[in-house]
Amino acid sequence: MNTMVLLAGVIAGLATLGHFTAGTKMYLKPFKACDLDVVPKNVILSVFHYVSVYQILSSLLLIMVGVNFENCMYDPTMVLNFIGMNYAFFALVQIIIALTSSVQGGLFKMFQWVFWVLIALFIFLR
Repeated sequence: MNTMVLLAGVIAGLATLGHFTAGTKMYLKPFKACDLDVVPKNVILSVFHYVSVYQILSSLLLIMVGVNFENCMYDPTMVLNFIGMNYAFFALVQIIIALTSSVQGGLFKMFQWVFWVLIALFIFLR
């Protein structure tokens, strides 16, 4: 067990909890209420949740390494899978937001998901 990495994972988990609670209240909700075009608002909503995805996956990976998986970071496959999962979930987040938003043709106007899918796909097809 790597206590320092485990503690880092627990603190990262708490920071993620803060992101969802205080971050939503103090930053996301006021931003969503502002007078701005719907496409940029939904892209920023996607970005907020990209951070969410990254924080969740990073916290889990830190806890895994801390518990007893120290050697997994010496395998480039683990690092590549971590990066691929981040981009795959970035794409999923943006697709969900685009499809559930009031943006007409949201999948085309919020097109960044295409890049995230391609990045994840090429990583997983290596």
